[in-house]
Amino acid sequence: MKDEKIYLYYTNDLHSNFGQWPRVAAFLKEKRGLREERKEAYFTVDIGDHVDRSHPVTEASSGLANVELLNEADYDIVTLGNNEGITLSHQELYRLYDQADFQVVCSNLFSRDDFTPFWLKRMHLLTTKSGVRIGFFGLTAPFNAFYDLLGWHVENEFDMIDRYLEELKKQSDIIVLLSHLGISVDQEISRRYPDIDVIIGGHTHHLLEEGEVVNQTLITAAGKHCYYAGEVELIWNHEKQKVISKRADAVGLHDSAKDLETEAQLQQLSEQANHYLNQVVANVEQPLEVKWFAETPIIQSLTKVLRRWTNADISMLNAGVLLHSLPAGPITKGDIHRICPHPINPVLVDLKGDQIVETVRAALSPAFTELKLKGFGFRGEILGKMIFSGIQVETASHRNGEIYVKQVYAEDGYPIHPDKVYYVATADTFTFGQFLPEISRSAKKQYFVPEFLRDLLAYAVKQH
Repeated sequence: MKDEKIYLYYTNDLHSNFGQWPRVAAFLKEKRGLREERKEAYFTVDIGDHVDRSHPVTEASSGLANVELLNEADYDIVTLGNNEGITLSHQELYRLYDQADFQVVCSNLFSRDDFTPFWLKRMHLLTTKSGVRIGFFGLTAPFNAFYDLLGWHVENEFDMIDRYLEELKKQSDIIVLLSHLGISVDQEISRRYPDIDVIIGGHTHHLLEEGEVVNQTLITAAGKHCYYAGEVELIWNHEKQKVISKRADAVGLHDSAKDLETEAQLQQLSEQANHYLNQVVANVEQPLEVKWFAETPIIQSLTKVLRRWTNADISMLNAGVLLHSLPAGPITKGDIHRICPHPINPVLVDLKGDQIVETVRAALSPAFTELKLKGFGFRGEILGKMIFSGIQVETASHRNGEIYVKQVYAEDGYPIHPDKVYYVATADTFTFGQFLPEISRSAKKQYFVPEFLRDLLAYAVKQH
């Protein structure tokens, strides 16, 4: 045999979109059958963010259900995304892959207590029947503001490539990087390290339907939510002892056939999840009404709980963080999760008074309140009205009806001092991007982990 075809099948950034997973399973079964029929080598990998606690099954199982699905789909290797890394407690992540039938590779994630999970490998070799050695390593995005608080640390990706690449070159014929770093970092790695044959990427949800070659490296990725799955074809020439061809395709699965066994497995996992989700948190006498453009008692209560819990001077939350109203009667963990599914942590930032005024102005503008945000942890529809605790905001209207901020008062009734520093609690969403620039630029940010806003919501509901 002069030339040998080797196939890599991959998924990335499912984000627990389980409605699509039976299509992924059917696609992988079909491809495996084809490769086995033709006696061609193949391996299956995932690039992270398979877990997303916005789904009730993932929430109830702390991600263990996701691992069961990967096991059943016969994956060979996975790496970690930030959703596996920073939305679980240290102990939950430490035991996440205990029952995995696949290998977990991540070269830049380290436990700060020096106790490394037995399943975590820096690199891993897989060999075809003909003896071609494929060296895999993985890298995840360095969200160390969260990782450090959770007892982990993510090292710089380039430092880790420098540490492990030479060793991989000695042991491997083909080198594959599983990268949960994003497209721009993948491209930079390709420019710096031509010895990496393939980078299978994710994190920034980019879709490369035919892949792209940068320097000598093939880069590929399949978007998000597994509406696409990826296939990489490598041709290895045994005489020349090198790869002579590389090709990548992201295959659309929008309306493809579903695997019935996987659908049945998901149904079973959902029933198991209900044992957790049906636990009653509280009984309320009055309905808890949610309105995205109004201040209702429940969002007001949550904002106050956030302020007390973080010991802040001021707190602010957008009303769109709560998705649905709840009727009077028993409120379950499933109800709390359903109306506040976001993997969003509380955060405390330092802002001067004049920065608070600017933040209030920005937060009350239609550009903010009507924004249909996707990502940054937000799993809702629209940001909605900003609700405040610890300050009073005086507004007025221009002739055209547009609202503007006249003055912001502290609780003592005096205008907040422009040069005084206040502790402001809010959702960590606003420390990313430029939705509220003064918050995202704040030099001091204290994140609260592993608690999510819904943990505070459960407390607020009990008060009702």
